[in-house]
Amino acid sequence: MSAPANAVAQPAPVSAPAQPIPALPPSLAQNPRLAQWLRFERDGSISVFSGKVEIGQGILTALAQIVAEELDLPLDRVRMAPADTTHSPDEGVTSGSLSIMHSGSALRQACAEARALFVERAAQRFGVTAQSLRVIEGHIISQDGAHRASYADLAAGEVLNRNAQGTAGVKPAAEYRVVGSSAARRDIPGKIAGLPSFIQDLVLPGMLHARVLRPPAQGARLRSLDDARVRAMPGVTAVMRDGDFAGVLAEREDQVLRALEALRRDCTWDAPPPLPLDAEAFLKQNVTHSAVLREKADPSVPGAGARLAARYTRPYVAHASLAPSCAVALWDNAGENGSRRAAVTVWSHTQGIFNLRTDLARALRLPAERVLVRHVEGAGCYGHNGADDVALDAALLARAAPGRPVRVQWTREDEFAWEPYGPAMVMELEAAFDPARPGRIADWQYRFWSNGHGARPGRSEGCALLASWHLAEPLARAPTVNPPLPNGGAERNALPLYEFPNERIVNHYVAAVPLRVSALRSLGAHGNVFAIESFMDELALAADADPVSFRLGHLSDARARAVIEAAATQAGWASWNREIERAANRGHGLGFARYKNLGAYCAVIAEVEVERELRVRRLVIAVDVGLIINPDGVRNQIEGGAIQATSWVLKEQVRYDTERITSRTWTDYPILRFSEVPEVEVVLLNRPELPSTGAGEATQGPVAGAIANALWSALGVRVRDLPLTPERIAAAME
Repeated sequence: MSAPANAVAQPAPVSAPAQPIPALPPSLAQNPRLAQWLRFERDGSISVFSGKVEIGQGILTALAQIVAEELDLPLDRVRMAPADTTHSPDEGVTSGSLSIMHSGSALRQACAEARALFVERAAQRFGVTAQSLRVIEGHIISQDGAHRASYADLAAGEVLNRNAQGTAGVKPAAEYRVVGSSAARRDIPGKIAGLPSFIQDLVLPGMLHARVLRPPAQGARLRSLDDARVRAMPGVTAVMRDGDFAGVLAEREDQVLRALEALRRDCTWDAPPPLPLDAEAFLKQNVTHSAVLREKADPSVPGAGARLAARYTRPYVAHASLAPSCAVALWDNAGENGSRRAAVTVWSHTQGIFNLRTDLARALRLPAERVLVRHVEGAGCYGHNGADDVALDAALLARAAPGRPVRVQWTREDEFAWEPYGPAMVMELEAAFDPARPGRIADWQYRFWSNGHGARPGRSEGCALLASWHLAEPLARAPTVNPPLPNGGAERNALPLYEFPNERIVNHYVAAVPLRVSALRSLGAHGNVFAIESFMDELALAADADPVSFRLGHLSDARARAVIEAAATQAGWASWNREIERAANRGHGLGFARYKNLGAYCAVIAEVEVERELRVRRLVIAVDVGLIINPDGVRNQIEGGAIQATSWVLKEQVRYDTERITSRTWTDYPILRFSEVPEVEVVLLNRPELPSTGAGEATQGPVAGAIANALWSALGVRVRDLPLTPERIAAAME
């Protein structure tokens, strides 16, 4: 009997590996001062400082639950402070589905230590033992009830002005009351009510509006600019130029837009070098170096049986944020000239406030302590879009109007033409069966070609901010690289969780970048899992095996098997008749992966129908993220990731010619419409005995594989190039 949709299942416990006494969580080890994380207020609330930021994933709600649980505080007394480089711990970038793992574990330990310190202080005040005290809703109470003190009563002095030691034990999961419940997202009510919630809504007193004069194409050089006519236009306060970077400032938004159009007519550009149109050929012809990621050989199992080979591709993919990138900056000449104040304050929806500060300081040639970055939530992005770039745009233009805040919002064309894209990838696989064991893979060969998937600010000697490359004294461009495994970039999830006796996996890294690329949700996992899961289905077909059984036959990981079995049960896999489905142009397919091979386990079953185009009707997703902090929050992430992945698979592709990016509008770059959103059912496998992992990027690859496999189930044709457009499906049928 299938579980109800969106159920939380309680699978058989998986033994956690024996561990020595743990060291401090990484984020806490790097920022050990307890007072940097927690501040107890006089009204009985607590202010919590995390370096992770809200990007629509509900992270601040989940972190608040962890704090409330560990301190035995009511959840409504936990206040999550916005990230700010003056007071937040430096936790790097909010990315990689690591926020719960990093910030959550740091806050859990910091709160455990704070609680122990307060209990010890109360014991000294009451003249009793610490073991005799209990904590109820932020009050420390003696057994007889005669003594009582709140955290606020005990917070005077330097009690938290010390480093974490890692000696205080955290609360056991069996005692959780707040963690594991579906607490309401804190950020949603204001957004639903239409209240100002995003950086795009921010209005500061005396604020100017500004726009950047973009080149017609990447690599074009500004030959001439006649700004006399624009300077005389109503409301224009300044026209600024530094090398190939130019922009205009005005009192009102409509004025700056008119001025920008006039400025475009009064400038000339030198043409850039041509772009290579064949991404696959470019990648294969420009390999910088090749690295064997894993290689093993078992001479007792020769890969001499029937062999199968296939090639898959993924195009350049845009972030397609619903709201264009935006930033506000305020320049202070006193700060620039030696005052202790910040020379420039930037309000940004960056995912890494400290990393952005590093590159802003480089580009502005200021000490880092003179740059203040304050996070304000943006209207959607998972990955490195234009948020950091527009922050430098605003800072450079604010220099022309010291003392007044300057707001810069990219246009839709700016966003599509100038943001970093998710890199194109080419994946080739070959496998052989074991002659002695029918249906078992004996040899697995995988090689892939890609640029690096990481060019975020603050991670190299170069500068990752767009405008810094266009200045009269340009900064070196930050290289596009891959983080090392186990996180990885292009190689993320290239190592399958399936077990093969003979295996060779090679990453062909390409340093040259014809189009600007960087991190997009799940990085290389999207392309790698799409290829691996498609090929596993092709191998199952060659072996005349059921795709679910075929995968289970190559998996020993109990958690991996559990999510596949849970998804198959919930979807009713065993009850489908492929021939009846195909007669109606309907089909179903499976995709599976463990994100990064160390994060969330995810199995997806897609149900599709092909009419004039491929439609995804239903996605059934089983997920294991270890200990679940907020079940509804996990479902939100899984549903959102699955819908975005569906859009990538069916529609999304950056288009360009030899001169420029041509997909600059929603017409040129279509995404999934609300009428096309599939029904999504999520089954959560809760494992409170195991550490929590992130859910935000678990679905991208499995959804891609599941939909591609469902297309084959429906029509009997295999499309190996994303996106799965009607044109490609028709070509495959021919």
